Amino acid sequence: MMNLKQVLNQPKGSKGSYNWLVISLIKALAVIFCVMIAVFFIIRIVPGDPAKMILGEYSTPEALKSMHHTLGLDLPLWEQFIRFVKTLFTQGDTGDSIIMGTSTRELITQRALVTLLLIVMACVLAIFVSLLLATVAATHKDKLLDHLIRIFPTITLGMPIFWVGLLLILLFSVRLGWFPVGGVSEGWVGTLHSLALPAITVAFSQVPTLVRSLRAQMLEVLESDFVVTLKAAGIPNRVILFKHVLRSSALPTLMLLGVNISYLIGGTLVVEQVFGIKGIGSLLFTSISKRDFPVIQGIALYCALSVVIISLLIEIISWWLDPRTKGKQ
Repeated sequence: MMNLKQVLNQPKGSKGSYNWLVISLIKALAVIFCVMIAVFFIIRIVPGDPAKMILGEYSTPEALKSMHHTLGLDLPLWEQFIRFVKTLFTQGDTGDSIIMGTSTRELITQRALVTLLLIVMACVLAIFVSLLLATVAATHKDKLLDHLIRIFPTITLGMPIFWVGLLLILLFSVRLGWFPVGGVSEGWVGTLHSLALPAITVAFSQVPTLVRSLRAQMLEVLESDFVVTLKAAGIPNRVILFKHVLRSSALPTLMLLGVNISYLIGGTLVVEQVFGIKGIGSLLFTSISKRDFPVIQGIALYCALSVVIISLLIEIISWWLDPRTKGKQ
């Protein structure tokens, strides 16, 4: 395995690391630009008037007209878009919230920490549980444990994430009282305890596909020639499994996790609503209900940027583990 410094310092060429990184960055910027255009225009197609949200249902036409002018909604779409792009590059956000009058960057920053912590906890749980179940299934091929673990993804893939969250609340919060029903407690210990059940809910949506992928890869590696050679050399099965099989099997599953990052972030926003967590998700749903254009655009762009950055990092890690995967993601 090459270290990251060696990979990045490879000589230039048709397959050089420098060209590959530049192409990857260009693709990432293109995705962000497309999301920026889509967010700006789609949100304006949806019915609803933010000026009426501010002034009330019984506002006069004159007042609405004045508010439209104040908000810049009476300008042509192309001019609104230029103003939007200018604000994005000069201020680093999408402007001030129409309803709250605060910059979108400040609003999102206030809510981002709890959402980020929830995503990290969900990822760690999903990876840990997937490794455990896939390893057990692969080492007990066609036995009872393997069949039980293989049934698990089939059953759980069709479960909506919000429904899983409600079931977990009824069982572990209402009946057993192990976790709070909703909200986030004070302090780090209280925060982690409050986010444990939501993190389990989000991880639950990722585990089935990760287990299925990792199990298939592990079985393929276990049956390969080099594993047979290692066993013939008298190397312990535990060393073969954890040092060689898992390392060779982890790459496709890691790439699959990168593809699922967008679904994981989207699931997190929904789960926040189910558990009453004041994170990015609750801010997004409130902004949608009130037609707060700048906040909706800001959240969508920040989420898209997060997905692109995480996917790019996973692509770099995948190439670090196996340089042959360059350009195949």
